[in-house]
Amino acid sequence: MHAYLVQHGKAKSAEEDPNRGLSDEGREEVTRVAEFLRGLRITISLIQHSGKSRAEETAHILASSIRCTTGPCHTEGLNPTDDVIETANFLNVYTDDVLIVGHLPHLERLTSLLLTGHQDRRPVQFRNGGVVCLEKDQSGAWSLVWAVVPDLLRTPVTLAA
Repeated sequence: MHAYLVQHGKAKSAEEDPNRGLSDEGREEVTRVAEFLRGLRITISLIQHSGKSRAEETAHILASSIRCTTGPCHTEGLNPTDDVIETANFLNVYTDDVLIVGHLPHLERLTSLLLTGHQDRRPVQFRNGGVVCLEKDQSGAWSLVWAVVPDLLRTPVTLAA
């Protein structure tokens, strides 16, 4: 089982947009990440988001580029300061691949809990629009498989001969 954890894309300032929807740059970066995920040909059974505009928009952009059996849904417990125990418990019993779009510090605390058993270790640093792929093995142990941030997808990488 894979859990794809995504920090929402860059948002507009509260002065510019009180709902803090995605900025143009945020939309463009999330679209690049969505294209990257499309190339991986992953299938997600569930896309969850916090319900905040920036997370919901990010979830919909990603959903338009990947195979998903259901559309994005608002899920309680994914806000920045929410307790991560409920989400961790869900991920520990869920068996299908899932994508969660959320916020800091929630995503960092959740990842820390899954990987280390402690919420405060922060083994992974998130970036706006970035994706962290965790894998749960048959014993229920979690490991980091890969992570990508929009800046890595900006230009093609050429390897020297």
